[in-house]
Amino acid sequence: MAVAALAAVTMLSVQGCGAGTSAEAVPHAAHNLTIAEARTVYQTYLTTSDTAAQQADPTAGLSDVADAQWEIVHAQYKALTSTNIPVPRYEYGTPDFYVPAASGYPRWFMVAVPRRPLGSGASSSVTTLMLFDQPKATSDWALHGTAALAPGQHLPAISRGSNGYAVPLATYDQSLLLPPDVVAPTQAAVVDDGPASPAAAVVTAGDSTTGLYAQQSAYASGQSARGLQYTWLMQGASFPLFALRLTDGSALVLYGLYLNTTDEHPNLTVGSPIPVPANFAPLLAAPTEIGYHAVYANWTYQFAAIDPPASAHGKLTVIAATGGPSYSHAY
Repeated sequence: MAVAALAAVTMLSVQGCGAGTSAEAVPHAAHNLTIAEARTVYQTYLTTSDTAAQQADPTAGLSDVADAQWEIVHAQYKALTSTNIPVPRYEYGTPDFYVPAASGYPRWFMVAVPRRPLGSGASSSVTTLMLFDQPKATSDWALHGTAALAPGQHLPAISRGSNGYAVPLATYDQSLLLPPDVVAPTQAAVVDDGPASPAAAVVTAGDSTTGLYAQQSAYASGQSARGLQYTWLMQGASFPLFALRLTDGSALVLYGLYLNTTDEHPNLTVGSPIPVPANFAPLLAAPTEIGYHAVYANWTYQFAAIDPPASAHGKLTVIAATGGPSYSHAY
């Protein structure tokens, strides 16, 4: 059953929900980024992003983010402009740095750090994975994405060499249940089709898989009762993906996805206005947009998943996720 599911998932990746641009790793290569340099990049980001949020400066706020993080932060600054909603600010605890021993570009590293909204209590702190990358020598470093560990989830032990550097994996690594570049479309298939998807045979049920499917399916049923058609599609993104070896032979895979939703009158005929979800209303191109035909509300997500060894007979498990509204349109 798992073999058949894996074959179906591989076909899905070919048919339209393929992984983003690969960030190829050279395992065990001499590192071209030091842990000290990574610390400097991280601290510079914290200072720049917080100052920009405090001063409501979108130019500075978007200067050191990219990919999934850019989509989410861009929407936050748009909401600031349209409805004066403050851009979130955070307090950070002691970070752990995972710098891969790899050569060439892109250069990248991951930070695991307790993070909480500014001014909130310690109980609000959540371990958050922050992924930084520099695509090429002429590019600036940027925060590529963040993924908060699920409640009760601990970060698994990541392999490190004797010099303290993490062990990266190529995106096509065949020693795992799924090559890392197939992880995103596998999860997406479960979000789109639920437990009936062949991909569900190799994916652990949870909030970011069958839970998202159940949430979207329930909303679709409610809209159908109102005479509306609601559809959703978890879609691949062109963001690079990254993978690190865990001490048990598994991999930690980090990647992004879009969740695109459409709420419409059948055949896009004119009807009574379709409400725009409150957290998407600030993202409309103009406050005069009204959903007489349809409302589009799209999310951008960053995920982290554990991909077990092929020999372990385990399942892909999503352990961390952060998402936010990134696009809205009504007409």
